[in-house]
Amino acid sequence: MASLQQSILPSISQAFLPSNSSQVNFVSSGKRVSVLVKAERVSSAATASCSSISFLDGVARRKLLALGASIPGILLFADTPISFAAESKKGFLPVTDKKDGYTFLYPFGWQEVSIEGEDKVFKDVIEPLESVSVNLVPTSKEDVKEFGPPDKVAETLIKKVLAPTNQKTKLVQAKEQDVEGKTYYTFEFTAQAPNYTRHALSVICINKGKFYTLTTGANERRWDKMKDRLYTVVDSFRVFNA
Repeated sequence: MASLQQSILPSISQAFLPSNSSQVNFVSSGKRVSVLVKAERVSSAATASCSSISFLDGVARRKLLALGASIPGILLFADTPISFAAESKKGFLPVTDKKDGYTFLYPFGWQEVSIEGEDKVFKDVIEPLESVSVNLVPTSKEDVKEFGPPDKVAETLIKKVLAPTNQKTKLVQAKEQDVEGKTYYTFEFTAQAPNYTRHALSVICINKGKFYTLTTGANERRWDKMKDRLYTVVDSFRVFNA
């Protein structure tokens, strides 16, 4: 695991672990509105506070979410590989980044925000722990298997990058999956803070000199309600040659 810590962790850590305050830009109708928010002690995709969103706006978004009912989630650890995934599904919207070569789905109603160090972030404006983020850093490796087996790589990323060091983390399970010639490591974990626990899913992959990490999750108290949608998000992630 020394190679993982030397070649990937320094760059990822800088992107995932922000300072005590972060500049967040809400993206809407082609305009960005900057809001200075205090970061929670969670991964950067979950740190943006939504104090500037009005109660009425939140109620309206809840109604939209209720209308956009999602389909049953694709099991994260299913044996059958899932095909290239940026096609529309009921209750989800597709994202395709042709420049950086990746695609995924996110739940309808989540809002895009801009967070320094992240390539792409979407989140629920009412439940700040419900989010999805994509991070990518350069690497000289050609395959995630070069860093080690799924469980060992997952444990290192969780402890060093995806959760603050003062939180108690637990790896639930991890799996390797090969799809169209690419190796994906997918894992599930929890990170316990003093006043909440985040239940999260991550998938990592390497393609064309880039190390990709997608992470999504929710507050533990909402895990049973959200897990099918979060499984769909993480299973939809695919990389391609840009």
